[in-house]
Amino acid sequence: MTRRHQQIAEDLRRAIADGTRSVGSALPSETELAATHGVSRGTVRQALAALAAEGLIGSRQGARHLVLSTAPSQSFTELRSFAQWARSGGHTPGGRVLHSARGGADAEEAAMLQLAPGAEVLRVLRLRTLDGDPVLLERTVYAGWTADAVAELPVDCESVTQALLDSRGLVFAHGEHHLDALAAGTVDARELHVRRGSPLLRVRRTTTTPEGRPVETSDDRYRPGAVVFTVRNSTQANPLARKPVD
Repeated sequence: MTRRHQQIAEDLRRAIADGTRSVGSALPSETELAATHGVSRGTVRQALAALAAEGLIGSRQGARHLVLSTAPSQSFTELRSFAQWARSGGHTPGGRVLHSARGGADAEEAAMLQLAPGAEVLRVLRLRTLDGDPVLLERTVYAGWTADAVAELPVDCESVTQALLDSRGLVFAHGEHHLDALAAGTVDARELHVRRGSPLLRVRRTTTTPEGRPVETSDDRYRPGAVVFTVRNSTQANPLARKPVD
């Protein structure tokens, strides 16, 4: 059953796509949207947070949300949603959990997730595929408060981001990312079908809720030749986008 915030988000998405809500225009206030749809402002905020995460809308503190784009962008802040990115480009995403275990957060994990050292976390090793080919190995550490929701997902869940939105109303709204390169280790080489020591692109990311509460921190390793990242500059934003290598 579709949740109310999902339906509101879809209605606004459609209005933006067909030009009813044009780029640069302001959306109605949260209060107005809540009255129109007969829901609470909290439900409206969930819908708006989902659109903001897709790059469709944005706002400054105390101001109404503005339409920024007529189609979901694939900005760097959306790297956590591999399946959504893949499908938007006409590709078939896949995912498979290789290993999952609960444990205590080490000092670095605790700092990234704003937890006490030793607090419970869930560590997940997940292989991502694009059109059947392995392209990405994710080493994700989830904060303990999301562990049960993540652990109950099927091992071949296509999109953890979407599944958590659907089941718990959890929105991944903000992300901090760091890029570097490293040599493929034994596990990387085996799962990504490359030689040990091959160069991999690594993206280390931490994502949070709209309120700034950390949900996960991850070490994502891309197979060489799988994707390319492109920076587009503007006065409003400087997104880093990705696309499959031709």
